[in-house]
Amino acid sequence: MWIKAHHREWVGLLALIGAFAAVGTAQSADKDPGYHFLKEIPIAGDTGWDYLSVDSEARRLYVTHGTHIVVVDLNSDAVVGDIADTPGVHGFALAPKLGRGFASDGGEAKVSVVDLKTLATTSKVGTEEGPDGILYEPGRGEVYAFDGRAHAATVISAGSGQVVATIKLPGKPEFPAADPRAGRVYDNIEDKSEVVAIDTKTHQVVSDWPIAPGESASGMAFDAAHHRLFLGCENHLMLMMDSTSGKVVASVPIGAGVDANAFDDELQLAFSSNGEGTVTIAHEDSPSKLTVVQTLKTQPSARTMALDPKTHRIYLAAAMFGPAPQQAPGAPRRRPPIVPGTFKVLVYGPE
Repeated sequence: MWIKAHHREWVGLLALIGAFAAVGTAQSADKDPGYHFLKEIPIAGDTGWDYLSVDSEARRLYVTHGTHIVVVDLNSDAVVGDIADTPGVHGFALAPKLGRGFASDGGEAKVSVVDLKTLATTSKVGTEEGPDGILYEPGRGEVYAFDGRAHAATVISAGSGQVVATIKLPGKPEFPAADPRAGRVYDNIEDKSEVVAIDTKTHQVVSDWPIAPGESASGMAFDAAHHRLFLGCENHLMLMMDSTSGKVVASVPIGAGVDANAFDDELQLAFSSNGEGTVTIAHEDSPSKLTVVQTLKTQPSARTMALDPKTHRIYLAAAMFGPAPQQAPGAPRRRPPIVPGTFKVLVYGPE
């Protein structure tokens, strides 16, 4: 859902939201890509949310939203469909050539297999506990569901819908990325401040890399041309890591509450969406140099994001929240309620 268990500094984030107006807007004017607010897309319902996914060719945006997935047409910026029965959904992985999507249903430890044409669920596949981050790896035609509470990954054949492997991981997984040419899938191990590399042929963890000076990375994006991973870290850093050696080659400061990252291959821009209400935009000047070129003001709570590489637009989910409820000593943390009617997708772009 919107605020994950790994973001432990909720109280501090609320304080930062109160100071949102003090955040600067640009750090390198000569390279400023000029991202600005374009529009908002209202989304019905007041439940939580998590990842967003873009199918650039089909012109669709998928917004996970509590127990269902909202489908937005990117040409009209209008809601055009809904995928039902995805309890506690976190992510939605796309296999467009197969006409299928795969939802990680954290509330029932399953992956929903969805027909992208009809939006109907055709089957459900059991996973380990807590499926969260999910991706489609086109090299072998497999889906990786990263099971947060089980410290595992469930690998599913996208064609047959059958589980082909379960991979034990050294800690709690978060966002993944794939490099089909190298035969690797990468994932943040958030509670160990590590990145693992998984061999897609053997389904084995073949590398386990520390991410210092970063800590507790959530977001991950990938520059395939230069073999660079971008990691959004809890300690206000975005790292650039060599995906062949695991070496951290550069880092830049970002805002608080990062959850997602994206990379635009054409513009060579790396994005970090920060729950304080900013997006940090950095330019990959070279495979060893990363420079912040803009700090874009968004809205507090806008921490998950998707990029459309065709238009270079970014989409962020956000809502307004009511007062934080009182916490009883020792009780589970209670989240502030969403103000009814305020959930939406914010659209930003350079045009």
